[in-house]
Amino acid sequence: MEFDEKEFFRQATLLICGSLDVETFLWESFSYIRGHVPADTVYLGHFDPENNEHRILAKASAARGERLDIRLPLPPEIRSYIQRPDTQTRAIGRASSHPTARPWIARGMLDNDSSLLVLRLIVGGLMVGGLVFTAKKSDQFTSEHAQIVHLLREPYSIALSNYIRHHELLQLKELLAEDNQFLRSELKLAGNEEIIGAEGGLSGVMELVRQVAPLPSPVILMGETGTGKEVIAGAVHNLSPRKDGPFIKVNCGAIPENLMDSELFGHEKGAFTGALSQKKGRFERADKGTIFLDEVGELPADAQVRLLRVLQEKEIERVGGNGPVKVDIRVIAATNRDVKTMVREGTFREDLLFRLNVFPIKIPPLRDRLEDMTALIIHFFSKKSAEMGLAAVPSLRPDTTHRLKQYSWPGNVRELGNSIEHALILSKGDSLSFNEILAQCNTTDTTVTAIGSQALEVPVCGKDETLLTLDECVAAHIRKTLKLTGGKVGGRHGAAELLDINASTIRKKMRKLGIPFGRNTNY
Repeated sequence: MEFDEKEFFRQATLLICGSLDVETFLWESFSYIRGHVPADTVYLGHFDPENNEHRILAKASAARGERLDIRLPLPPEIRSYIQRPDTQTRAIGRASSHPTARPWIARGMLDNDSSLLVLRLIVGGLMVGGLVFTAKKSDQFTSEHAQIVHLLREPYSIALSNYIRHHELLQLKELLAEDNQFLRSELKLAGNEEIIGAEGGLSGVMELVRQVAPLPSPVILMGETGTGKEVIAGAVHNLSPRKDGPFIKVNCGAIPENLMDSELFGHEKGAFTGALSQKKGRFERADKGTIFLDEVGELPADAQVRLLRVLQEKEIERVGGNGPVKVDIRVIAATNRDVKTMVREGTFREDLLFRLNVFPIKIPPLRDRLEDMTALIIHFFSKKSAEMGLAAVPSLRPDTTHRLKQYSWPGNVRELGNSIEHALILSKGDSLSFNEILAQCNTTDTTVTAIGSQALEVPVCGKDETLLTLDECVAAHIRKTLKLTGGKVGGRHGAAELLDINASTIRKKMRKLGIPFGRNTNY
């Protein structure tokens, strides 16, 4: 039968351009072409000069088509041969005689005796890839076969270009979706966080925050676990010129060591097995904003070196990258560990500590800011009740707040919030019970009364638990407070300040109860 060149071109082109799935259009077109060319297999490759590699994208045989991702590096001699201006399609009798076949043979894709038809794919004068038809035996292809395949150079070139563009768009779409998901879960501006105690036990901390926030200086937050370091970091960000930028939080102790570099600094596609696309790291996502490195003392040695470079040079390098990427970020670190001890032990770099320790802020534990306890309890009551969807909030017993202040709260504010949530779950509409916490408080030998709004702890009299009169209770507590202050009534650290009442009020009460004044008085 006479070969109809126009019909062959039309049918083959419809099959080549009939799908954006590379394995689909390659297999369907190859199945048709095999009626005219005695090929066993065809490979479609993309020439990637940026990464200096030849990527094999797909393979088709009589049975099926399959997508591949085989990357063949290009030595200088092979790259120069591929980039030659020749557009001819050639029949190769034996693969071993072709200049570029050696990597293919080494990967088991060709045998030394395989026959080849090599179709060079060119768009706009630039080499974009190639189509390689193979037969298992040598000398299977003729110049007529080469001419038939050459008819399809333009359709295959356009199809390859469209596939590459389509694939890149899909990758960008996936990257954008990943970014959006990441930002929804990780980006939180500090304006969404209420600073409970900003005018009380945290007033000193907030004064330091206001001083450093407008500056680009690194900040390190130190304090026990659960003291609210993340909230303070958010406040620094929110009061800074970067407040409209991202606020990226990183728990350095929660990232596996083998993923640390990729998570923090990102990676290029193909940097390691499974790296199918480029990924931005946390530092790059924080560009024009703030990155908060919680538990910075948990960073492994290699990551500490990279962090030091970020602080010094304001640049990062992705895993598998060929050059630095500039970043404009503000670093806030936090730790509950003694970093200076870690430096002496050799587990934390001294030069990194010098870079981070520009402006340290010490956050007090909850037991040192008991004046904030009532406000914190109200805050967590409201927050946890809303989260749990409670229609009616259970009540607190009158003495509960005072008794909770006697607990040491080793887990600090976080433990208080968890304890309130636990009590709400168990309440069943009744008054809240903090039995587990209160059981640890030494309150079995006391009862409670008050002066004004201040809760007072007074002793129970006698083994028969006969109570003192109210005046006797008040007098005993005032004497106890005066003993602690050395007889000082007013001023800083005086009895009036400790009891949270006006100095003139306590003096009037002391006169009424017959309690003497003066530092030398024996209480």
